[in-house]
Amino acid sequence: MSQSIPLVDLQAQYRAIQPTIDAAIQDVIANTSFIMGPAVRRFEEAFAAFCGARECVGVSNGTAALELALRALEIGPGDEVITVAHTFIATAEAVSNVGAKPVFVDVDPATYTLDCAAAAAAITTATRAIMPVHLYGQPANMSCIGTLAKQHGLAVIEDAAQAHGATWEGVQAGALGTLACFSFYPGKNLGAYGDAGGVTTNDAALAEQIRLLRNHGRRSKYIHDIVGTNERIDTLQAAILAAKLPYLGEWTAARQRLAARYDELLAECEIVLPYVDPRAMAAWHLYVIRTPRRDELLTYLQQHGVGAGIHYPVPLHLQPAYAHLGYRQGQLPVTEEIAASCLSLPLYPEMTAVQQEYVADLIYQFLNA
Repeated sequence: MSQSIPLVDLQAQYRAIQPTIDAAIQDVIANTSFIMGPAVRRFEEAFAAFCGARECVGVSNGTAALELALRALEIGPGDEVITVAHTFIATAEAVSNVGAKPVFVDVDPATYTLDCAAAAAAITTATRAIMPVHLYGQPANMSCIGTLAKQHGLAVIEDAAQAHGATWEGVQAGALGTLACFSFYPGKNLGAYGDAGGVTTNDAALAEQIRLLRNHGRRSKYIHDIVGTNERIDTLQAAILAAKLPYLGEWTAARQRLAARYDELLAECEIVLPYVDPRAMAAWHLYVIRTPRRDELLTYLQQHGVGAGIHYPVPLHLQPAYAHLGYRQGQLPVTEEIAASCLSLPLYPEMTAVQQEYVADLIYQFLNA
């Protein structure tokens, strides 16, 4: 019998914790603290503690988190930031928006995260930072990246938008670099009910600079120390995130169990299954398989009610927006191969064994047809 299985089920999550969420929302409405209310600081302190970081600054979205992190580091025109092309455009967009140049390097063929050797080869006198992406919830090789950055005096900005709760050698994403940037987009492992983001760091001075930048450059209402912008986190979203945060550990454990079960169910399929570096603990934002018949399989799954997806079909170095950088097809071969074959399967903490088996059965049926 056909089923309808979304890529992520936010309704199921809400039903499971509805009284907690409703109370958090009602509290903000009742005390009318809609802009920078007490829930903002509560969430910031709780999320910093969760990440093992000294500071967290809530901002309006994940893209703003990246951009403000770059601005706090005074990265701008004439500077280069090394990053990857197999990611959402926000990673490079933030670099472009501060006037710097994104330099794209290839990814590791097993983990799909930044290839440290490729990053080393791309360093120039203009390089100011390395921005690894913890793709699909798995941290990049932060041991190698950290050593490389230290050797060359570079900042490390974690794009941790998909890695809430992930670790590298026992250290949480969010405390692995100079700064770490999170998205709390609704579909993320820790998601708001709208846009929201955050920056974590152990550097109090950088955190203070981001606080100034997000709120018109001011510490008091009408005294503006610097030219900033308006990228504050919404108090309602902060309250929702604070209410959800205590559940994140069990949600991550559920994702890990589901990923392990997918591994078992799909072990005999002629597809490439996800690989996790033994030094990492993945948060499993996405469970991504690879097959040369990706587009056909996607259509087949969707026809049978399964909300599979592609993250990401066109790498950034081949996007029209970055044509001016002069990259050509074939320059990042691993990235391009992954982009042409990756397929994200439904994965969310409330997913049932029956739903997983249905997805796996469809994949077997398609491949054996």
